[in-house]
Amino acid sequence: MKEALFYEKLEDRKVKCGLCNHHCVISHDARGICGVRENREGVLYSLVYGKIIAYHIDPIEKKPLFHFYPGSVSYSIATVGCNFRCLHCQNYTISQYPKLYKDIPGEDFTPEDVVNEARASGCKSISYTYTEPTIFLEFAYDCMVLAHREGIKNVWVSNGYMSEEALRFVAPYLDAINVDLKGDDDFYKKICGARLEPVMKNIRLLKELRVWVEVTTLIIPDLNDSEEFLRSVARFLASIDPSIPWHVTQFYPTYQLTDKSRTPVETLRKARNIGFEEGLRFVYVGNIPGEGGENTYCPNCKKLLIERFGFFINKINIKQSRCTNCGTAVEGVGLP
Repeated sequence: MKEALFYEKLEDRKVKCGLCNHHCVISHDARGICGVRENREGVLYSLVYGKIIAYHIDPIEKKPLFHFYPGSVSYSIATVGCNFRCLHCQNYTISQYPKLYKDIPGEDFTPEDVVNEARASGCKSISYTYTEPTIFLEFAYDCMVLAHREGIKNVWVSNGYMSEEALRFVAPYLDAINVDLKGDDDFYKKICGARLEPVMKNIRLLKELRVWVEVTTLIIPDLNDSEEFLRSVARFLASIDPSIPWHVTQFYPTYQLTDKSRTPVETLRKARNIGFEEGLRFVYVGNIPGEGGENTYCPNCKKLLIERFGFFINKINIKQSRCTNCGTAVEGVGLP
């Protein structure tokens, strides 16, 4: 355990957590919505500091990040817990675990262990992923500071629901983030147990703080696949920065949404076209290897710049971050 950051003490041994936009008021001997922050005698503790439930070496494209050191690998870690309750969560066995059981599983790691493993594995970055990194911020932050000193990049894969205070706290050490923009406000309330507005606000703030941002929308039939919604997302991202890559990905039935079918390929193609029509420079189709929507094309001359199959790169036609055909600059970090 470690005393939590971002909370205030209230009367009657209650505390108010300021880590994310739920702003939970937590009574003595209770936990917040995330299930991993517990009030003991008026002191809020993180129960997951150094308790790693998953660690893997992943292609950076799996996050997905397509414009951040393409072709590199990332040491990826997670703890149990999440501040959302998404009915379609593919990692629900670990994200929802603390809401069902009292114990907190995981192997003991120090920040030094994480950074050493990343370095020994030849990883360009450390990704805080699989579950929501905000809920293990205390541990992630200590890893991030140490990684920064060692020249290793830091990546979050996030629902984007952290508080502004928490975001500004980690931003100096956060190099890139992929944020899920899941649906309209009704979708967030019914499917995730959250709200849309804080996520949109944080995407804008992340760009202002000069963090490299990519956005993912998992398209679920009948829930967030309307043209009106898809255009609103593309228009919103383009209003911030047309170079934000938007990943529209295929849903498959899982957890509590097994009654929904896989997203039709035609829906994903339509979403991709909508993104381009609304002014985005880079729109990708995910979870359909070989479809072609995972490739990067020059926004000017349309030449194939990066050819991908799934998470792997077959060909790169970028030099000094420019199209080798017409010389157009390609936005990103760590591009060839």
